[in-house]
Parts: sequence; structure tokens; C-alpha cells
Amino acid sequence: MSTDKVQPEPLLYRKIPSVDEALRAAAGLLDVYSRDVLTREIRLVQEEWRRQIRDLGTLPAIEFGDALAGRMTAIEAPSLRPVINATGVILHTNLGRAPLGESEFIGGYSNLEFDLAKGARGKRDVHAAALLERLLGHAAIVLNNNAAATYLVLRELAGGREAIVSRGELIEIGDGFRIPEIMQQAGVNLREVGTTNRTHLRDYEHAINENTALIVRVHASNFRMEGFTSKPPLSEITALARTYGVPVYDDLGSGNLVDLSTAGIEEPIASQSLADGADIISFSGDKLLGGPQCGIVAGRADLVTRIRRHPMYRAFRVDKLILEALERTLRSLYLERYDEIPTLRMLLAPVAEIARRAEAFASGMSVRGLEVVDGRSMIGGGSTPAQSLPTCLLRLPCQDAERAAAWLREREVPIIGRIEHDALLLDLRTVFPFQESALRDALDSLPVELLVPAGGA
Repeated sequence: MSTDKVQPEPLLYRKIPSVDEALRAAAGLLDVYSRDVLTREIRLVQEEWRRQIRDLGTLPAIEFGDALAGRMTAIEAPSLRPVINATGVILHTNLGRAPLGESEFIGGYSNLEFDLAKGARGKRDVHAAALLERLLGHAAIVLNNNAAATYLVLRELAGGREAIVSRGELIEIGDGFRIPEIMQQAGVNLREVGTTNRTHLRDYEHAINENTALIVRVHASNFRMEGFTSKPPLSEITALARTYGVPVYDDLGSGNLVDLSTAGIEEPIASQSLADGADIISFSGDKLLGGPQCGIVAGRADLVTRIRRHPMYRAFRVDKLILEALERTLRSLYLERYDEIPTLRMLLAPVAEIARRAEAFASGMSVRGLEVVDGRSMIGGGSTPAQSLPTCLLRLPCQDAERAAAWLREREVPIIGRIEHDALLLDLRTVFPFQESALRDALDSLPVELLVPAGGA
């Protein structure tokens, strides 16, 4: 049998309207969009139609004018949209990590780099620096993420010299960010000490030499090593480093500023690292801190000043929207208004509160098979890999859970859940209370053919 592609009928191409014909038919759109914009989009639709004729030998099952109108509607719709995160993953990497509270950003101009008291140029650092110093007790600067912070600290403090790191801390985090490679890019010579599972204080001491610029400790945010493992506490490393006049850099990764042990979460606190003698630390703003994406560097004022004066600082600094969101988050942290920070509110919410919400939600629903079951919420975002929180889940058995999940994602406000054993699982821990009505409406309108029939398993 011949496998040659069937040649389309030439008449099919003639059914594609010309640009002038399409413009005449789209007179209503000309009231909204310029002729040039519509012409560009018409030509793109024409090419899509030609491609389908070439590949499939058929015309699209839609009117040309409707295809054009659909494109214009899609252009008008923002690509970045709010979603309902019902996965139970609090710091969901794909959903923006730390959720921000509802807020209105400053429109128009702002005093980003203007000293209102002096009537002269100022520095953008001041909008977060004072609050960070109150929270950490040390000088601090803000960069666009912790990867940038790590690079700049290494480049400025150890560029062209050696940095000592335990082999067990040569980690890789999301999207291929590897500590050895970032050190290489920063021009730092890596001096590995210890073994993968055990590093002793004497390993650091034996490695220190005249070319040692920095001892680096890296928190393993996204994995946990168990079994026959050991490493010296930070306080012992810093005491040793002081003896030799070598600064210590503690890369904390997720950046916790609050004691979360009451919620059963064990994660190092940034201020404790400084109290234990670290000369410089860095951490993320959009993980356990609960703010926008950024990286924070804090520690000895002279070292922070050096890092800020590095020529690459300007390339890594943050913009006014990040500073505004960060300042708001830091103020709530300092004033211990943790309920104003969605991440902390979700982390600290007791399981009894989640259970009450889930039971109240389910009792008002008529959707077939919906029940409340025990489960676990994940912290996520490369933080606390072995820790989770008890929760109560809404469980909805489905004939086709994948199709049901896709249907929920297609709502005006997309709903993201998780699938387990042919059922949709929805965790209200990560659903804002104001989103519950939209979630309820979506579940009530799920097509019945996607649900398990009455009397089914």
C-alpha cells in the first residue's frame, strides 16, 4: 500500500478568505482593534488553515471569522492567571511557590530611590533593610533570588581562591542548579572535605590553607540523608573558622524566619544561624519566609557592603513590585501578624480547623460520592522534604479522574487538585476561604458522566 501523503484539493485553499475579505467580514472587530493588528492576526489564521489542509487534507471545523475572534479574545486574556490550589502543596513550585495575599500595588510613581527627608537620590535597599535588620539583627540586602545571592557571595568573597564545602552538601536543586557548577561560574576553587555521609570538624581544619577564602555550609533543602551520617554543628565550624580568620557562609536555601516547631516542622531559623556565628547567610524570600521571589543576603556589615558594591549587584537587584511585596511581608513577620502571610497561615493551621472547613464544605454539596478523608499536606517548594502536615481531604471518586481534573483546570478560575486511586483529592489547607464558593460551583457542575454512578464503588 502506498504511504504517500494524500494531496489536498486545490479548492480547499480557495476557501480561505483573503485579508481584504476577512477584514470586511470582521467589521465589528475593526471598532475595537486597528487594521494593522487584525491584518497580522488574519495572516496567522490563514497560515494555520493552510497547515491543516497540508497535513490533514481538511478545513478546520470552524468559521474563519470565529477563529479570528477567538484569537483576539485569547490575546486579551492575561497569560498569568489566579488559580485555586487544592493540591495541599503549600509551596507549589509550579503555582508560584509562596502564595501572596490580596493587595493593591502602588500605581504611578513611588519613592523607590528618592530620599523624601533629604529631597535627594536615595537607595532602594532602605525599603526592606530596616525590617530585615530588626528581624535578623544584622545588615541585609535583597537580590532577585537565592541563586543570585549564592553566586554573588561566592564571587565577591572567594573569587579566585578556595572555598571549603562538605561532600554531603554538594547538592543540586531545581532546574539543574548545582553547587559545584555555581562555584565554578563564580571563579571559586572548590575544596571538598569529608565523605558523602560523614564530615568531621577535623576535615575542615585539615583543608584550611593560605588560599582558603571561605568555608561554605549548604542546607539540603530538597532532600534528607538518614542512617550512618554526621556533621559538626555550625557553632563548631564558626569557632574553628575564627581561629584561622576565615569567614563562614551559610546558604540556608528556604529561609525560615519563624519557629515552626509548634506545627511539627523542623527547619533552621535564619537568625539562629547568625547567632551561631555565621559571617554571612543567604536564603529565599518565596519559600518559608512567605514573600515574593527574591534572595536575601545578611550578616557582617563589612561583608554585606562588599557584596552590594560588586559590579554584578545591579544585574541581580529587585524591582519596585518585589520590594513592595517583600516589605509588606517583612512587616507582618516582625509584628508577628502571621495570619496576614498566607504561607504561614497555611503552615500553622491546625488539622481540626481544616477538618471543620472540609466537613462544612461537604455538607452543603450534592455532588455524588464526595466524602471527607484523612490525608497529608506537603510543604513543597524544595523545603522540608521529609515532613508533611496532617489534613482532611475532600475525596471525589470519578469514572475518569484525568478528564475530571482537566475539566476543573478549564474553569474561568482554574482548579488544580491531585489524583489518587481513580479519585480527585482536594485539600482546603491550600484553598483560600474566599475561593470556596468557586470550588463548590465547579464541583456541582461537573459532568455526571465523569462521576461514579450511584451505587458504584
